[in-house]
Amino acid sequence: MTEIWEPHAPAAAGGLRPLPAQGLDLRVSGAATAREVGDGILEVTAEGEGEVRIEWRLPCVDATAFWTPEPRGTGWLPAAWSAPRRTSLANGAPIAALIGTGDVALCAFAAERADVLAGAGVLEETGEFRFWAQAAGRLTVRIDTSRRHFARCLAGLAAWWWTGREADIPPAARRPAYSTWYSMHQDVSPEAVETQAALGKELGMDVIIVDDGWMTADRTRGYAHCGDWEPVSLPDTAAHVRRVHDLGVQYLLWYALPFIGKDSAAFERIGGYALADAAHMGAIVADPRHPEVREFLIGRLARAVEEWGMDGLKVDFVDWFARADAPPAGPGADCESVDEGVERLLAGIRRRIAAVKPEAMIEYRQPYVSPDLWPYVTMIRATDCPLSPQENRQRTVDVRLAAGPVPVHADMLMWHPAEPPEQIACHLINVLFSVPQVSVDLAAQSTAQREAIAFWLGVFREHAGTLQLGELRPARPDLGYPMVTAVGGGTVAVARYAALPVDVSGDGWRTLLVANADADPDVRLTGGSGTAEATVQDARGRIVRQGGIDLGGAGVVPVPRGGLLTLRRPAV
Repeated sequence: MTEIWEPHAPAAAGGLRPLPAQGLDLRVSGAATAREVGDGILEVTAEGEGEVRIEWRLPCVDATAFWTPEPRGTGWLPAAWSAPRRTSLANGAPIAALIGTGDVALCAFAAERADVLAGAGVLEETGEFRFWAQAAGRLTVRIDTSRRHFARCLAGLAAWWWTGREADIPPAARRPAYSTWYSMHQDVSPEAVETQAALGKELGMDVIIVDDGWMTADRTRGYAHCGDWEPVSLPDTAAHVRRVHDLGVQYLLWYALPFIGKDSAAFERIGGYALADAAHMGAIVADPRHPEVREFLIGRLARAVEEWGMDGLKVDFVDWFARADAPPAGPGADCESVDEGVERLLAGIRRRIAAVKPEAMIEYRQPYVSPDLWPYVTMIRATDCPLSPQENRQRTVDVRLAAGPVPVHADMLMWHPAEPPEQIACHLINVLFSVPQVSVDLAAQSTAQREAIAFWLGVFREHAGTLQLGELRPARPDLGYPMVTAVGGGTVAVARYAALPVDVSGDGWRTLLVANADADPDVRLTGGSGTAEATVQDARGRIVRQGGIDLGGAGVVPVPRGGLLTLRRPAV
């Protein structure tokens, strides 16, 4: 086997030896077994003292993209000498795929445990693509070379993760939400929150998420005031929450979980339990291996639900617990592993608020997307990408492909006050297969802008079963998903982000939606037969044409930018 230059990766303990596996150049360290668990799906386990590694290679033929669920994790093929990814409970997920022409997965894999060091890349010496995964003691991976659509392969791996796990997802976690972050930043007040909650409810938002600023009068950003979590900017908090509830809106409150600000009273109490110094943030990262830290943080966060009547928590910055340079556990710690401390902390938060409100929501954020977190979360949000619709699209799709049963939320949508309704519609279409969060001053929106928001949030709500729970089929990850399709419940939903034809073949659908986010209005329908009733609406939901069409000869149907084509077949 050709020797590979690996400046970043540790050497495999005890060297690697071949392990017979049908159609795969597989090598392992330690005692290992391989068994076929499905057509083209292999499960490999390696076990031994210290680190064990599982490594495999395949010809890099017809490859187009490499996929991971991390921010900007999908696209170009890395070199084999690239730095490996270290995943943990608090950062990333041990899953990846090499994708080829026709959107098939040439090879997809996932590891059973969260804490894995994994590498992947092109071998310049041979033209092969090599994967490897390494962990301490025992490691099991599933390797899928079935050459199915990559989304199906990833869904199968996520289902494997899901075996034996639980997730309790309340219905509100799948409903459109309003966020205060981009619209208010830290300048929050009861009056401002209640105003936006009322306006948002009118437009179709059932949840409001109040972000940073509620716990301080300081408006200079930074995290020096985190830790006490007193509602400085939300006086008479319980009454304020009741007023929001009276609007029919549920309420989540933001917490920067790991940070104990150096200007907080909490710093005097637990500042000595530092996992790391985040000096540029004005805070420390608290060490969750200490029961005193966990007890304090759980108590602080639980107040939102127990005392103020909130409906859940936005738990931010969990990935800051994932540190390669973590010091040894100090005196008084009750676990050696930071991951174990994090899991006890998150489990404690979930258990405490669910005891008061079983349908309480908890939001996490990319990149902490590990399946080991699924029991403690009700939604995962794409990481920040303000005013970047294509990036929001790619991040929400990437996270959804590996999120199993957990709803995926878009990063908050914002736009300039002069944004035309057509582009507002495109912002929403770009996150059509996730749960939208809107973060603009709704009182400042024009009638046309409000109509675009209301129309598209109505589409999200009406077709949530297909958009969020249907089978997801994103196309061309190498091009950033210029078309995405979801199928479920007799409905096909297609979002068109480039001038691509739309396949309307098959007799399994009764309703077919085409959301057009491209400047080219000419939507070409292919592969169809029979007739359908066609309705075309513009970005504001106004009907611009309606009538029956012959799907076999429909050709081009004009759909304006930000508009929606709805095809309905007659009832059988």
